[in-house]
Amino acid sequence: MTKKIILASHGRFASGILSSLQLICGDNQNIIALDCYTNESFDLTTEVEKLMKQFTEEEIVVVTDIFGGSVNNEFLRYITKPNYYLVAGLNLPFLIELTTKLSSASLEVVIQQSLNNSKNSIQFCNKIIEKEVEEEEF
Repeated sequence: MTKKIILASHGRFASGILSSLQLICGDNQNIIALDCYTNESFDLTTEVEKLMKQFTEEEIVVVTDIFGGSVNNEFLRYITKPNYYLVAGLNLPFLIELTTKLSSASLEVVIQQSLNNSKNSIQFCNKIIEKEVEEEEF
């Protein structure tokens, strides 16, 4: 079964992070960006419905920017769809790991591992350096 990733965000964050991902990992035709509310005529429900009708035979991972935001809530309506996974908290470390492991057997396991590992990549660098300096002084 083909695996597709849909990145969806308020504004152009989805296409921007897709651009960064492609720079690092190369082009991937199985990843689509949905930039929401970029013009006044944008209709979220219609755009999401189009995507969901387009991908009926694939495993789909949707990654949205904000949990509980309008974009996430719209995709949440499809949560009972078979082979459909919804993740909130779009970030580059998560996408890199998810993309590079996409061909693994269990998509659910890959998503969970990618989430766990990407959480560890968020660091307050000042505190890390402070701690290293303190340890070097002893």
